[in-house]
Amino acid sequence: MYYKNPSYKVFYAINVTVLLLISILCILPMVHVFAVSLSGKSAAEGNLVTFFPIDFNLESYVKTFANDNFINALRISVLRSVVGTVLAMIVTVLAAFPLSRSSIDFKPRTFYVWFFLIIMIFDAGLIPHYLLIQKVGLVGSFWVYILPHLLSVWNIILMMNFFRALPKELDEAAIMDGASAFKILTSVYLPISMPAIATLSLFSLVGQWNNWFDGILYMRSPEQWPLATLLQTIIVAQDLSKTGIDFEDLELLSNRGVKAAQIFIAMLPILAVYPLLQRYFVKGIVLGAVKE
Repeated sequence: MYYKNPSYKVFYAINVTVLLLISILCILPMVHVFAVSLSGKSAAEGNLVTFFPIDFNLESYVKTFANDNFINALRISVLRSVVGTVLAMIVTVLAAFPLSRSSIDFKPRTFYVWFFLIIMIFDAGLIPHYLLIQKVGLVGSFWVYILPHLLSVWNIILMMNFFRALPKELDEAAIMDGASAFKILTSVYLPISMPAIATLSLFSLVGQWNNWFDGILYMRSPEQWPLATLLQTIIVAQDLSKTGIDFEDLELLSNRGVKAAQIFIAMLPILAVYPLLQRYFVKGIVLGAVKE
């Protein structure tokens, strides 16, 4: 067998070592941020913390969870991520299913495929996009986080290819039983498409969670910002007035400790989703890559 070959064993050992090193490089920054968030002011400000807390305390987390601005931004991020992902998957599946049919079953298929490809390649730019959002009255509305991101042509193409790779015999059997197109989608295609749906849902969820530019561009007040926008303003723009923490408290706390606590809390929801979708993600990562 090939896995007993000495060259394969060497390749396997090297592969595992490289992947292990990459994993460590990904994990260590998170460990460092967590250690800083649990350290005292002098150690954090003096850049003395590596991977273990110094002068352990939880004040950064206490002040962060007592911060109304942070909690409100966290609520908006969770809401936009959940609602945006669910609606985006509904639109993706409903668009990909008819496009996965042949031109005989769905005559306008070729037209819509070219239509989606053209709008994916050619982008009007930021200013026309903003004017459109303004004209439809979405500026300052929560739905500006959701509606412009519902249709992802890339996700539709991936989902379409996954549908086309499924055995045609299932489709034919459902048609012989008198099932409608919608019944075929919900009863035949969706149950065996969970790997693809879970993978695309994860991509959409991460995109919604990390999107900070929408808040700055379309919202009129910081109270309407998602968490990513708030953190970008605090950490990148260095605007500590948006932290919601009194400057008297900041004298007793470390700025780096408070920022680290907020960053670590912002990472947790996405990190918690990965184990739930892991069993689907491995299969779905190659969606659309194999065809009959």
